[in-house]
Amino acid sequence: MKIISTDQAPQAIGPYVQAKIANGFLFASGQVPLDPTTGEVVGTTIEVQTQQVLKNIRAILEAADLTPDAIVKTTCFLKNMNDFVPFNNTYATLFDQTLPARSAVEVARLPKDVLVEVEIIAAVEA
Repeated sequence: MKIISTDQAPQAIGPYVQAKIANGFLFASGQVPLDPTTGEVVGTTIEVQTQQVLKNIRAILEAADLTPDAIVKTTCFLKNMNDFVPFNNTYATLFDQTLPARSAVEVARLPKDVLVEVEIIAAVEA
């Protein structure tokens, strides 16, 4: 197993790592819209917060020498399912042609009271 860490994404705020590679897959911890430099929440709208989440995901992928095309599964947690359409429009900008499988659920509360959290699983080339 290999731990993936980058200062271009928020540092873990608990007993976990940003991502770990095991058995040919990268498992990334859920990303919330935190600025990696300040640790503060970015934005107050679902669109802006989702953009920051995607930046953080890209940074973790880059640290593992991967692109978004390697993502095979995402799990998306939304504070309010009424935000699904604007979230989905922003989320779609992460991908070119290769789309992953996905789950999207509404949750009662997220860390730091953000509007969105996304976790990914990506395939790692052998």
